[in-house]
Amino acid sequence: MEVASAVRSSLLFLRLQTHSPSHLQRLSSTSAHFFASAKRRTRTTSRLHHAPASFHQTSNFVVNSSTSSSTTAEPAASGTFSEVERIKNKCLKWQWKGQYSINYFASPDDDDSSDEEYPPLLLVHGFGASIPHWRRNINTLSQNYTVYAIDLLGFGASEKPPGFSYTMETWAELILDFLEEVIKKPTVLIGNSVGSLACVIAASDSSQKLVRGIVLLNCAGGMNNKAIVDDWRIKLVLPLLWLVDFLLKQKGIASAIFERVKQRENLKNILSSVYGDKESVDEELVEIIREPANDEGALDAFVSIVTGPPGPNPVQLMPKISVPVLLLWGNEDPFTPLDGPVGKYFSSLASEKENVKLCVLEGVGHCPHDDRPELVHEKLLPWLANLSDS
Repeated sequence: MEVASAVRSSLLFLRLQTHSPSHLQRLSSTSAHFFASAKRRTRTTSRLHHAPASFHQTSNFVVNSSTSSSTTAEPAASGTFSEVERIKNKCLKWQWKGQYSINYFASPDDDDSSDEEYPPLLLVHGFGASIPHWRRNINTLSQNYTVYAIDLLGFGASEKPPGFSYTMETWAELILDFLEEVIKKPTVLIGNSVGSLACVIAASDSSQKLVRGIVLLNCAGGMNNKAIVDDWRIKLVLPLLWLVDFLLKQKGIASAIFERVKQRENLKNILSSVYGDKESVDEELVEIIREPANDEGALDAFVSIVTGPPGPNPVQLMPKISVPVLLLWGNEDPFTPLDGPVGKYFSSLASEKENVKLCVLEGVGHCPHDDRPELVHEKLLPWLANLSDS
């Protein structure tokens, strides 16, 4: 979490207690990432099944520099599924540690037709998001790769156990266990925001051999506002952050804030503040974020994540990583800006480590894969191809 975002979100949180509706529309993007885990219609089987032929179709992503660069989901024809519905309908369940139900997606199916030279990909969403947030990427990536996506515990259609204490380390462990038990092959991890950080933690585990490479889309500095504690500005506002934690632990206050923020118009305003291309913030995206906020356990997950420990710092973890790394960073991200502590570190990393490549995406916000997918694919696909050839 960056300094400016930490200060702004904390102040706005306190203002919200005045119950002035005008304050809510200025709520920072920091809070938005915690509100979306989605209910999914899933099949309760542990095996993968063959995808219907209609799922594999020509990519809808077109780069056109002379017109708006927004890439939206193609409207569904009468009687057909939208891309999001197809993704939901292909989701499966996996029992993690024998007790937690984890929602995941796989396409194409895990069969012998997959070329061994192409590593599988695992997509890991950020705060408040879920598998359908990759709606503009799965179709393109699955043309040449086996693509998996996962709902982290506490988000999407994955379980939200009551009283669970969420940590970055827990999500990293979930990723590694998924690689070992479900994918069972060296895999490229592709994460956004806190999903990126979970991928970094997983890849930094020297005992694992199943991470082939990692792609970080605007990597977060921690699970919440308390991450950059070595910055003097954060130290100044730490008492305020602790006050926010205290207030959120009062269930009545937390519930009131949760109910107000998940209103459709408020969510759209929050999302627009972290997207570079405002046209990408469509009604489908709002529903992806909004629907799961009604899940039992969603409020508890939100409070636990905001008030919990920030987790390991990526600055300390990256030196341990020797696999190829691709950094894709939107330069208009107010959440983890390039000129913030974490952004500056990652910007300098490419010149210091041969295994790291940085691509700055102009006019792109905190969620590059959904904001400007064509720019992401333009950089990602050649990097993946080169990785497969090496």
